[in-house]
Amino acid sequence: MQDAPLAEFDLTTPKGRVATYLDYLWKDHAYLRLGFSNAHWISDELVRTNQPWPHQLAEWKRRGIKTVINLRGGFDASFYALEKEACERLGLTMVDFTITSREVPSRARVHGAKALFESVEYPALMHCKSGADRAGIMSVFYMHFRKGLAIREALDQLHIRYLHVKQGKTGVLDYTFERYLAEGEPKGRSFIEWVDSDAYDPAAIKADFRAQMWGRLLTEGLLKRE
Repeated sequence: MQDAPLAEFDLTTPKGRVATYLDYLWKDHAYLRLGFSNAHWISDELVRTNQPWPHQLAEWKRRGIKTVINLRGGFDASFYALEKEACERLGLTMVDFTITSREVPSRARVHGAKALFESVEYPALMHCKSGADRAGIMSVFYMHFRKGLAIREALDQLHIRYLHVKQGKTGVLDYTFERYLAEGEPKGRSFIEWVDSDAYDPAAIKADFRAQMWGRLLTEGLLKRE
């Protein structure tokens, strides 16, 4: 039994398909991704990218990709309608795993990421919108949980080479791991042990990050201190 088409973006009619592509092109800023995929193979089984066009998914299928991990979640949006249809047509498994770029991940989300990388069929493609932040934190999780890299090494996945900028609000992702390196690692705790401990408080960690961010803005931006 096929799923009903997404309410706002009906690809079963020519008019609906044109409307979906126009929305995707402009509102999802897909025109910026026509010639740039921000694609990086981080292992021989996983590639991270920005939001792929349907024709790009066909090319990834040709290159051996079996699973597409959508980090933007399942929304009534043009990108999702087009991606879902393309994956079904191409025989790709589409997995939705929502994560945000401006929040400290919950314990459940961290454990969910670990389980995800243990269960999906590889080779896999993992994407968010830009391929920088959500794809970045999930790549850290992948390198740590599946490939066994220490967090200190895996943290390289949050880097400007992938267009990740830690100086803004998305820096909370870096800060989360930095807190582990400062508090958990010295006590001999693994990352997952630290996440499962009382020391891991996502709301408090985010509040501390925001306080430091506003402090830097005040001293370096407004007051122009050296």
